[in-house]
Amino acid sequence: MAAEAHGEEAGGLVFHPMDQFIVKPFFGDGAVSWYTITNATVWMALAVLAVFALLVLGTSKRSVIPTRMQSVGELAYGFIYKMVEDICGKDGVKYFPYIMTLFMFIVFSNFLGLLPMAFTPTSHIAVTAIMAFAVFFAVTILGFVKNGASFLGLFWVSSAPLALRPILALIEVISYFVRPVSHSIRLAGNMMAGHAVIKVFAGFAAIAAIAPLSIVAITAMYGLEILVSFIQAYVFTILTCVYLKDALHPHH
Repeated sequence: MAAEAHGEEAGGLVFHPMDQFIVKPFFGDGAVSWYTITNATVWMALAVLAVFALLVLGTSKRSVIPTRMQSVGELAYGFIYKMVEDICGKDGVKYFPYIMTLFMFIVFSNFLGLLPMAFTPTSHIAVTAIMAFAVFFAVTILGFVKNGASFLGLFWVSSAPLALRPILALIEVISYFVRPVSHSIRLAGNMMAGHAVIKVFAGFAAIAAIAPLSIVAITAMYGLEILVSFIQAYVFTILTCVYLKDALHPHH
């Protein structure tokens, strides 16, 4: 209370937009250990349960005339399946379950994070980095298993002039190892930025003079975040498909 009063006297912010991203114990207070049930683990578990409810429970009683949940599940299934088939080809379809799982977990984590008092796991680089590095190591190992040493042809631009090929190969190697970094930061950064901006506008809503403008801004940002939540899940998934395509067809 004293700190808030001091903030008001100093004319500074009495709300902290980044506090919503703090990982803390879900039950009680104290330090966070590896075994602690935190707000992050609870909301990730809720995302998994939501995916299970939609794709398993929602489609358990399949019928010719689908229910709403069955329709949504079939739409998501067909959407991702077509993406994998179009980008990776027929031989990439066998990896569809993994890509489908990634997409559904990310999209549900993003959407659940828009609920009041919720926590967004995908706003943390620790979560997105695990998924990005899992994709990176999986496609790299798959590339060598499927193609052997010829997988290294991915870095050799044979269509370029001979003198430029070593330079381009170095650039390709660097860009390849940067993939998991950009893959993870893009998702976490976009989710964190949008939620922080909403929190800033929410803080200004307490000021009567600008409250109407703040509410309009919050509504607009919330609508944008709904779109961003889906787009970022889509971008993460489509990049995973592109990386898988490189592993399956390194010379294309």
